[in-house]
Amino acid sequence: MVDRKNPKAYQTRRITFSACHRLHSPFLDDAENEKVYGKCNHINGHGHNYIVKVTLFGEIDPKTGMILNMTELKKYMEQAIMKPMDHKNLDKDVEYFKSRPSTTENLTVFIWTQMKDIMENPELLYEVEIYETENNIVRYRGE
Repeated sequence: MVDRKNPKAYQTRRITFSACHRLHSPFLDDAENEKVYGKCNHINGHGHNYIVKVTLFGEIDPKTGMILNMTELKKYMEQAIMKPMDHKNLDKDVEYFKSRPSTTENLTVFIWTQMKDIMENPELLYEVEIYETENNIVRYRGE
């Protein structure tokens, strides 16, 4: 029998949202943007059905048997992800992307920051993982 006084575990919740964007950097001219981003730089943008996984890491509470109640994690994710971005134009509707390209890399940083700002115990946040497509995946751990 394993006796661990304060065992730790990872806890992940998945959520999906739909949004459109145009990959376009304010730091590049139009020709450079087209060269770097190709078809994703189309003037009218394009959309994705993003899959976001938020992972926590922490001690399992001996009383509840949980790191964090999944209902609480769901509320945080609704506030940090769904409310500001679902069915929105990331470049026009989300202030964060008005000054930087709306790449999946920057999207992970945005969600990380949003989660940290609203969580009661932000030290539990371990990773934000986004599937832009089934083949394009970005993870961020606050580094």
